[in-house]
Amino acid sequence: MGQHSDSASTTLKYFGSQLKLLRTRASLSRAELADRAGYSESTIASVEQGRRVPQQELIERVDEALAAGGLLRAGGAYLVEARFPSWFQDFALLEADAVSLYLYSNHIIPGLLQTQDYARAVISGSCPPPDDEETDRRIAARIDRQNLLTRRPLPVLGFVLEEVVIRRPIGGPTVLKAQLERLAECARMRHISLQVMPTERESHAGLEGPMVLLETPERRNLAYIEGQRGSFLISEKEEVSVLTQRYGILRAQALDPEESLALVDRVMGEA
Repeated sequence: MGQHSDSASTTLKYFGSQLKLLRTRASLSRAELADRAGYSESTIASVEQGRRVPQQELIERVDEALAAGGLLRAGGAYLVEARFPSWFQDFALLEADAVSLYLYSNHIIPGLLQTQDYARAVISGSCPPPDDEETDRRIAARIDRQNLLTRRPLPVLGFVLEEVVIRRPIGGPTVLKAQLERLAECARMRHISLQVMPTERESHAGLEGPMVLLETPERRNLAYIEGQRGSFLISEKEEVSVLTQRYGILRAQALDPEESLALVDRVMGEA
């Protein structure tokens, strides 16, 4: 689980070769392209060599800088295979276009809300641990997913987190404090609802584990469940309905958004 396939690596190398070809035809050095695109020369080199998954913003900027006419932008759509492990690819595509998304997490801050340092601590702590290159790829992909938070039109997003999630010092106190600051920032966005489930709560509707509820632009309602060695999408209406009911009760049992933000601020002060 979580490993990239050989075909994904080949896709990265092919995209990089096309970028290099277009850059060479434009008679630009890596440094010149980097300057025009607003990225470092080392980033351009890593993408050309197939060692780094380019974020969507980089793809769009180099496509424009090289007057590629959408060629690189079109090819970038296929990099989802390189960005994400096979078990996550279908959900990643659905998530990016979601009209609404509601998530319950009981172990860590969700990827959509993670800082880069927190994400590095989470990914580096995997077992077996990924190498540095793979770690960097996963971090870049995770941060790229956060475009959902500012995408237009804005989606409706809701998060219910266990209290232990905002207290667990993954990465150490400094990393946690910065992560809580980011969490508070997101909680203040008008299209995001953040609620914390108190540890002392005696009745709990989410004891069977984390879940994500998602609505597509076509108004399809889906659920996503992720476990130790696999994950799956749920599209059956009855099953999605059960999880939707469960999430509704979770929200009622959790602190309200104002109380939750106050708790995040309090824990931040203790970090």
